[in-house]
Amino acid sequence: MDTAAVKTYLTGLQDRIVNKLAELDGGTFIRDAWDRPQGGGGITRLIEGGKLFERGGVGFSHVYGDNLPPSASAVRPEIAGRSFQAMGVSLVLHPRNPYVPTVHMNVRCFVAEKNGTDPVWWFGGGMDLTPYYGFAEDATHFHRSCRDALAPFGADYHPRFKDWCDRYFHLKHRNEPRGVGGIFFDDLGTPDFATCFALTRSVGDHFLSAYTPIIERRRDLPYGERERDFQAYRRGRYVEFNLVFDRGTLFGLQSGGRTESILMSLPPVVHWRYDWHPEPGTPESRLYTDFLVAKDWL
Repeated sequence: MDTAAVKTYLTGLQDRIVNKLAELDGGTFIRDAWDRPQGGGGITRLIEGGKLFERGGVGFSHVYGDNLPPSASAVRPEIAGRSFQAMGVSLVLHPRNPYVPTVHMNVRCFVAEKNGTDPVWWFGGGMDLTPYYGFAEDATHFHRSCRDALAPFGADYHPRFKDWCDRYFHLKHRNEPRGVGGIFFDDLGTPDFATCFALTRSVGDHFLSAYTPIIERRRDLPYGERERDFQAYRRGRYVEFNLVFDRGTLFGLQSGGRTESILMSLPPVVHWRYDWHPEPGTPESRLYTDFLVAKDWL
């Protein structure tokens, strides 16, 4: 179990992704290093008011402590009370143009330890796409990239992790998916550390090839106030999921993480309306009928 190698990979991944995103935007990501009083810290890279990204954050964190937060031990009650370390890279990008989808990706490693017993470790991560105006070509490309990331490790990984993503990124109170999905996995601890680390690296390494072509296809499409207004309305669903259901958000807040870095995933402009529905036959309604549905995009 080489956690030093995991940390080296994660910090390098953050740098690679930020460098490419800054090139696409033409703006600058600020670098905000922070310390956690209870142990550890991180580096937050953030852009606001960019030409491409209205808001985007790519965060690295490595935190540790004496007791796992409840969100981390909820599905493994036998490890409650152990000391822990958790490290990962997490990003959320909110483009300005409503035709460019919001995207999320994270890769992470947890280790829970107790004197006299072997450490318990696992990996998690994934990526998912949240369009405001759907394009089948984009959804198919994104899912193909997710499949390609997992293919070297066995044909069964992609269907399992795709289904896990569909189930996880679901707003139960709305009975509605957050977007068109992707892949999601957690508690990955078999067959061995090297294989799980390699799979997690492959997911992180495939992010730019999954998302960059979509940016390049959609970033120059013309839009107006109608599209921006619908984007802000749909962003509300993103906020609802992140604050109510997201395990990473809950872990960060419960473990005494840095609030600004945890909540950098929230969009800058959001609207809520009471019981609003789009007119049938409009591009807005097609998001619901054609994209926010369970589908095999491949």
